[in-house]
Amino acid sequence: MTNSDTAFRNEVSAWLEANCPVSMRTRMVPEEAVNGGNRRRGTNADAYLWLDRMAARGWTAPTWPRVYGGAGLDKDAYVILMAELQRLGARPPLGGMGITMLGPTLLEFGTDAQKARHLPPIARGETAWCQGYSEPGAGSDLASLATHAEDRGDHFLVNGAKIWTSGAQHADWMFCLVRTDRAAPKHRGISFLLIDMTTPGVTVRPIRMINGASPFCQTFFDNVVVPRDNLVGALNDGWTVGKRLLQHERSGLAALASADTAGPMDRIRPALPMPELARQYGNAGIEPELRQDLIDNAMLRAALLLTQRRTLEESAAHTPGAATSIFKYVEANYVKEQLELQLRIRGTAGLGWSGDDFDADALDKCRLWLEAKSISIAGGSNEIQLNIIARRVLGLPD
Repeated sequence: MTNSDTAFRNEVSAWLEANCPVSMRTRMVPEEAVNGGNRRRGTNADAYLWLDRMAARGWTAPTWPRVYGGAGLDKDAYVILMAELQRLGARPPLGGMGITMLGPTLLEFGTDAQKARHLPPIARGETAWCQGYSEPGAGSDLASLATHAEDRGDHFLVNGAKIWTSGAQHADWMFCLVRTDRAAPKHRGISFLLIDMTTPGVTVRPIRMINGASPFCQTFFDNVVVPRDNLVGALNDGWTVGKRLLQHERSGLAALASADTAGPMDRIRPALPMPELARQYGNAGIEPELRQDLIDNAMLRAALLLTQRRTLEESAAHTPGAATSIFKYVEANYVKEQLELQLRIRGTAGLGWSGDDFDADALDKCRLWLEAKSISIAGGSNEIQLNIIARRVLGLPD
């Protein structure tokens, strides 16, 4: 490590110790997360103090250029910041699709005007974004989407519907794939638009899930006017932009910049370590088969986190292409398997929905177990990820 690296580490360490609130040095509570905008406010005031302090340093988006609200850190400085945040156990100051997905995509494909308009508010946590990709008839085969944008010269007229739009009821903006040329081959007739959710004709309806929550919505567009300036990339070349954004979504690298090192993998951890949980419910030693399954699951988590960090460091904080599908596939399987293990350990005590007969941790994990059924579909199904890995990582023929 160079003298300048050591000096930067000391500066970061001292600043974090002085400025990170005590409650932000604890495990993330979903209700306290800050994902941008004001339509859904987190419940912990310290989270907004932490956001403001980090945003003032440009550390909500450390590698973004300073002119767009970032800190302009190079790879080495970014890794140092990441390590110091993890050492302190600091929560992410800002999450959401703006910071993790759209922002990096706009840096690559956006115009100067689009970057100047959208990136600084994203970095400051002032806007919340949602994703308009999946449709009732276009999920895994996303290129079959039918939502249509008619080119009217200085604007587009959008009609159609999107489904599974996470957080749409709280979002200020949507990044959206729409069909702009019905005669073109399906991957070539798609464009990438930014849509203000307050525009007349946009309707959002939350979808209630089996775990009792409504994180997803269906969104309808009825003659929605979208200025042409909101087109990202070339007309009819939105598939290129949309695929790149999915690589950012699937990489899981953004979570490594904080103590929330595993994203959903951290959220599913039980209150007790898994071996202790097994002893508590088993009232005896852990049976060999369960012990082996616990070891295998823990090793899978460790291997994934190490691989993600290595990729982060090798790629100078940029998304590593098709390898993101490996992260997405392995993480989805890990999360589902770990929750199945918890259910297996708790037995019928793990199937509680409410009531005093079940402790809070068991109730929480039961709902997460139900929610996790979607994780191998959301963001691209496991089957799609395996196809991408086969073609683009292993080089296998179609």
